Amino acid sequence: MTFSLDCIRAGSATFINHPCVSLFIIRHCPGCGELGSADHYLKCLVRAFLAGIMIAVGGCVFIGCSDRGFAWVGAILFAIGLFTIFHFGFDLYTGKVGYALENKPSYIIDLLVIILGNFIGCLMIGFMMPLDTAVTFINNRMADVDYLRVLFKGILCGLLMFIAADYYKKTKGFLGAFVAVPVFILSGFEHSIADMFYFMSAFFKDSGCFEIGEGALFILVVIIGNAIGGLLIPLCQKYMYENPPAWFKKE
Repeated sequence: MTFSLDCIRAGSATFINHPCVSLFIIRHCPGCGELGSADHYLKCLVRAFLAGIMIAVGGCVFIGCSDRGFAWVGAILFAIGLFTIFHFGFDLYTGKVGYALENKPSYIIDLLVIILGNFIGCLMIGFMMPLDTAVTFINNRMADVDYLRVLFKGILCGLLMFIAADYYKKTKGFLGAFVAVPVFILSGFEHSIADMFYFMSAFFKDSGCFEIGEGALFILVVIIGNAIGGLLIPLCQKYMYENPPAWFKKE
């Protein structure tokens, strides 16, 4: 028996619109804050999946360049991931979390879907690209790990990712991507989605290089750090201007 996408969508809509189920499900349409459809989350998941793939591609090129002694070149080329995400409108967690304050609380559901889609994309590429250097990266990260420092590195990366995302949002330019990405990589900051790829690539190369629970905790701490960093400027700019600039007044 085969099912078309239309059948799946129709079935999903029927399930979600059932009066019993609807009591437990929050459905959100970005921007208007109204109830949306399951189709919204399906599309969000696809966009997030593609974003995860592109960040993993960036991780692959960074590892390849690092193996050849040109880590700084890899840090620049890693930006192909964020460039593609901006160009096609994919959903990357670190590019979206900074806008949580200007959306309805149900935007959190979108962020969770995005994290899931990003992870699936990284999982797939990690499975196909098990790399020795990824194992080295993870061993270095998990050796005497200090989660407070990990959180702080996640905050700084989240800050940079918001700058890149907001620069593109306001100018439609890609300069922010090609500046922020090399800065966070060469500074040793932690990007939760990139780390997902490194962990998955390392796992499929050597499943014993880290404990699943410890890896999950590491990623969770970075996710929280990225969120704090991504929200730092949006929160502060509500109060920091004596004479708000014209672009801020429009928002």
